[in-house]
Amino acid sequence: MKVSLITVSFNSANTIRDAIESVLSQDYQDIEYIIVDGKSTDSTASIIESYSSRISKWISEPDQGIYDAMNKAIQLATGEVVGILNSDDFYHDSTIISTVMEVFKTQQIDAVFGDLVFVDVNNLSKVVRKYSSKGWTPRKFAYGFMPAHPTFFVKRSLYKEVGLFKTHYPIGSDYELLIRFLYKHKIKYRYINKVMVTMRKGGASTNGLKSNFILNRDILNACRENGIRTNYLKIYSKYFFKVFELINPSAN
Repeated sequence: MKVSLITVSFNSANTIRDAIESVLSQDYQDIEYIIVDGKSTDSTASIIESYSSRISKWISEPDQGIYDAMNKAIQLATGEVVGILNSDDFYHDSTIISTVMEVFKTQQIDAVFGDLVFVDVNNLSKVVRKYSSKGWTPRKFAYGFMPAHPTFFVKRSLYKEVGLFKTHYPIGSDYELLIRFLYKHKIKYRYINKVMVTMRKGGASTNGLKSNFILNRDILNACRENGIRTNYLKIYSKYFFKVFELINPSAN
C-alpha cells in the first residue's frame, strides 16, 4: 500500500533538510516523496537537488502560496494515502509512517491523525507545547479546535471526491478542508495516540497577534461556509484551554 508524502517549501534552506531526512529515515518501504518548491531565492532548491535520487518527484516554480503548492503536489501523487509534512517540521521518529499505514491496512477507515509537539527553534529537543488530538470530535470545530493537520493522513481518492485546499483562505485553508472532510462529509477516521510530528514554534498560524486574527477570521468563515454555527466568542474561548498545552509539555 503506497503512501505519498508531500512537502511544500519556499525559502526553507534552514529547515528543509530536517524534513527530508525524517522522511528518508522512515522504516516503511512503499513511500512516494513529492516536494513542490515555490521558486525559492535561497539555497532550498539546491538542497532538494542534493537528495534528488531519493525523492520521487520535485518541482520548483512560482505558485500562489502554500495551499496552491499543496494542491499541485496532491495532483502529482499516486499513492493510496496522502500525508503532508511542512518544510519546517519533521517526523517524530522513524516508525511514524509504518504505524499510520498499519491502521489503514487493518481498519476500514478513510483518515487518521495523532499528536504533535512544538519545539524551541534554537533547541529542537526542548518541547514547549504539546498539541493533542485526543478527545477531539467534529463538534469542536465551532470552538476553534481541529485535529493536528500535519498529522492528518487521508485516502487520496477523498481529495478527488471532496476537493482540494481552497486558496482564498490565507492561513486557515487546512481548517476548512478538515471541516469538509470530517464534519460535512463525515469520513471515517481514527485517532492514533502517538506524537507523530515535531514542529518548530513560530509557523504561519502561530506567529503573532496578526496571524492569530487572520486565522480566527478564516475559522469563522470556514465554519459558516460549511454550515457550522459559531461566533468569535466561541472561537476565542479556545485560548483558555490552550494554556494547559503549555503546562508540563511532554512528548510521551
